[in-house]
Amino acid sequence: MRKVILTNMVTLDGFFEGPHREIDWHIVDEDFNHESLTINESADTLLFGRITYELMASYWPTEEAIRDDPQVARMMNSFPKVVFSRTLDKADWSNSRLVKGDAVQEVARMKHLPGKDIVIFGSADLAVDLINQNLIDEFRIFINPVVLGTGHPLFKDVKNPFKLRLVSTRLFNNGLVFLVYQPDCR
Repeated sequence: MRKVILTNMVTLDGFFEGPHREIDWHIVDEDFNHESLTINESADTLLFGRITYELMASYWPTEEAIRDDPQVARMMNSFPKVVFSRTLDKADWSNSRLVKGDAVQEVARMKHLPGKDIVIFGSADLAVDLINQNLIDEFRIFINPVVLGTGHPLFKDVKNPFKLRLVSTRLFNNGLVFLVYQPDCR
């Protein structure tokens, strides 16, 4: 069965974006990009909510993205992408599929299809829906060395507490801390 992996950047105080959806505090450099490519060697599908999808689709196909981050851009543009939205009419970014129906039901179905792992970038509302149904198999969290004080928390609206088991850690020279957790089923 395929794993669903949540990959996200957060601040030290647990926000995945600022109060006005700003992400200018993300540390994205060569080390981060290398780790991103390594993470995604095990995956072949990306999941997005509408807001993250629109943000990614507005950047990764651009000449700037292809020039500045050619390997990441190639991965982002070539991977199959599933966007969950009730308001979008179409998903034009290459290899994108729009799902207007129940995200939980679709992701549960996708986990049983042949293929590699499925990764969620950003998309905190979608992630929480999947967390609440125990559909996330791994949490890959990059903690940025910044405190915002206010913003949008990554795990807002999680209905039931759950325990995680730390699988690995990595400290980057730029101050990022990369944590990998799996649900603790003990």
